[in-house]
Amino acid sequence: QAQLVESGGGLVQAGGSLKLSCAASGRTFGSSVLGWFRVAPGKDREFVAAIGRSGDNTKYSDSVKDRFTISRDHSKNTMNLQMNSLKPEDTAVYYCASYLAAGWRLFTSPNYYAHWGQGTQVTVSS
Repeated sequence: QAQLVESGGGLVQAGGSLKLSCAASGRTFGSSVLGWFRVAPGKDREFVAAIGRSGDNTKYSDSVKDRFTISRDHSKNTMNLQMNSLKPEDTAVYYCASYLAAGWRLFTSPNYYAHWGQGTQVTVSS
């Protein structure tokens, strides 16, 4: 069974950058779609980004497109989220998640994701 552990969260000023990482254990990393979600205070879980098995296929929410970049490293079984031009509204707990890929489509609903990390806090001050 896949286990996911996030790292890299913290406090940053608006306009700054942070890089989140997600370390995956288990033998399904190469067959899995990986994604990032976030939960802001008082809000529902929100899709942020997803990446396909090969790393060539990515999807972003409109709120982070052109500011965040998702990537994966098969040699290290890790996934990263480079976050630039951060805004106070990006403040949330960020979770990495995965599911076994069944095609090329990248799902944005958390219901499709079978495995989740424990989350890492990102706080952006104004």
